[in-house]
Amino acid sequence: MASDPETVLRRDPVMADLLARYDPHPIEPFGCEYERLFVSIVNQQLSTASATAVRERVFEVLDGDVRPETVLDADGEALLEAGLSSQKLEYVCEAARAFLERDFTRAGLADHSNEDVVAELTSIRGIGEWTARMYLIFVLERPDVLPLGDLAVRRGIETLYNDGASLTRTEMREIAEPWRPYRSLATRYVWAAYESDE
Repeated sequence: MASDPETVLRRDPVMADLLARYDPHPIEPFGCEYERLFVSIVNQQLSTASATAVRERVFEVLDGDVRPETVLDADGEALLEAGLSSQKLEYVCEAARAFLERDFTRAGLADHSNEDVVAELTSIRGIGEWTARMYLIFVLERPDVLPLGDLAVRRGIETLYNDGASLTRTEMREIAEPWRPYRSLATRYVWAAYESDE
């Protein structure tokens, strides 16, 4: 029988220290799976402050009801005026159409491996591997995801395990090996530590 997540993570002395000092980066509640993906697309390549401002204005246009149907029915010009770029407007609409055609809910993807989910999501234009891995962690709540495409995760691991000096992704995977099968939770602690140092 597998040990509980905290017992496994505490075997790594650095991670044990993080568990004692921080709460893990939170998993925010969301209305539906599409809404969380929509937010990830809006956030792409924006600072936290800019992303928050755009997201609030866009949600206002949608009356807080972010579903594939409402996005496809929305006034595109109003969404552009709210701060969505024309490219992101295309991406959220592409994702909306994909969600209406296929079941990307937690139940619909329950039998898919993490890599299968990444492959399915990245087949949608505008969704890259980073967004797909965020979906695995924050929407599907898969327990063993290590998103090394995330700059904060890489910088956090380098700071915590190598005095800030660069590491290869192979070296990072080796560092994270003892965190299995709870690398998602470990990642959330790395984010918490990284954000506290910003």
